[in-house]
Amino acid sequence: MAHVSSSEESWPAGWVYAVVAGVIGAILARWIGDVAMPAAVLAGLFVFLVFGVLLGMFWGAPPVGGDAHGHHDHGHGDQGHPDHTSATEVHNNEPASVMAAEAEPAQVAALEPVMPASAEVKPVALSGPRGGVADKLQAIEGIGPAMEKLCHELGIYHFDQIAGWGRGEVAWMDSNLKGFKGRVTRDRWVQQARLIGEVGVDEFLRRAKTNDY
Repeated sequence: MAHVSSSEESWPAGWVYAVVAGVIGAILARWIGDVAMPAAVLAGLFVFLVFGVLLGMFWGAPPVGGDAHGHHDHGHGDQGHPDHTSATEVHNNEPASVMAAEAEPAQVAALEPVMPASAEVKPVALSGPRGGVADKLQAIEGIGPAMEKLCHELGIYHFDQIAGWGRGEVAWMDSNLKGFKGRVTRDRWVQQARLIGEVGVDEFLRRAKTNDY
């Protein structure tokens, strides 16, 4: 069932009051103003029109800021609601594929094996001594004839090879010197080989007598 607005209801009522006001105006003009009947009728008609227009305009006019039912517009239209979506909400609503792509580098890094400091690394071996002449590795304290032969079998012929070893190479040699495991570290081969490279074999042998290396 359709609902009739208050402006539609008030407009006829306003004209009714205007008619009453016009009649009263005509009577007052005729009897109190002592004017002729035609003039009194014109006066009543004037009052009727004035009251009818005024009552029609203001009686049925809706309240300021609202509709005919007094309902105010609180800005709930589509344009009255700014987008308050925060950057965090946007990020949380991103597709799973995008978030997975962002997390992928960290996951790959976590899956990469981390080499421990003690990991064994096989030293670079030579197929034969440079220039056909090997260094006298027995100058290093802890290397005898049998140990020197074993070093040759592993492709180690020169002091600078030993001097260039890191922890990984030392660990590998300690594990692979058959019958002499751990000797590289215990006898400090790397330190001795580096000193030989700095001061020469003769000076090294002099210092070796007092373990000054």
